[in-house]
Parts: sequence; C-alpha cells; structure tokens
Amino acid sequence: MSKEQVTLAAVKNFLLIYMRFGAYNKGAMMHKTVLILCTGNSCRSQMAEALVNHDLGPDIVAISAGTSPGPKVADGAIEALNLAGVSTDGLSPKHVDAVLNEAVDLVVTVCDNAKESCPVFPRPVPTIHMPFHDPHGEALDSFERVRDEIRAKLLPIIQERLS
Repeated sequence: MSKEQVTLAAVKNFLLIYMRFGAYNKGAMMHKTVLILCTGNSCRSQMAEALVNHDLGPDIVAISAGTSPGPKVADGAIEALNLAGVSTDGLSPKHVDAVLNEAVDLVVTVCDNAKESCPVFPRPVPTIHMPFHDPHGEALDSFERVRDEIRAKLLPIIQERLS
C-alpha cells in the first residue's frame, strides 16, 4: 500500500468515526475516547484500537499511536482481527505527535517503552499501563493469543474506567 493510500485510509477511518460517534451526529450520546500507545503502533495498539471500537463503540472510541511507528500494521495483527470478525479498515501506524491535541479521556500504554516515553498532554489525562507480549514477527497463533488477552484483560478495564 502506498503512503497516499495509507493516509487516505486513515482519513477515511477518522471521518467514519467522526460521523458515527462525533459532533457531526448531534443526536448522538457523548462518547469517551481512549488513546492506546505502543512503540511501533503496528501490532498491540492497533489490535486494541480495533477491538475497543468493535466491542465498546459507540460509547467508547479508541485511537492509537506509537512513539516510533512502523511503516504498516503487521500482517499477523490484520489476520488475527479478521479471523475474529473485527474490521481493520483504516488502521495505519501514526506518531503520537499526530494525536497530542485530541480530546482523550484515558491513555493506555501497552508496552514498557511507550510507558517510559509517554508524552505530556496539553491537559491532565488519566493513564494506565498494561503491557502485552509483542507478537511482531511470530506465528499467527501468537497474534491470536495477544488479541484474546487484550479483549479479556484490557477492554473490561477501559470500560470500567470510562463508563
């Protein structure tokens, strides 16, 4: 996928979320936003973003970013999400600087490096740290285990914190 296609997909995903959950839909309930941070924003944080949006939306919306984002979302992450029936449309790695001014209600770091280099946000934001194994470069079953662990452990905590 070219850089332009990735950018277009990211913009499309943002607009879909904005139109579905955001200010565009004036009759919609206000939603809470969680930012999920990782180093590469190519595996764990992308799977967490997709799972939150699938399982907890529209009341809770996730965005993700990385402190040193990779060039693309890992194929194993895409496949593991697709096997679980979770949409991967619009997923693409983003640098944390691109989301610093987003109105977020909770920040979740899913790797130790992101915890250590978590940026300072323009306003105080509650932060939790829940590290997960990095399956990058491993077999599909490793991605599936991490996907299932994120769904079982992280999503209930996010829901509890933001409900």
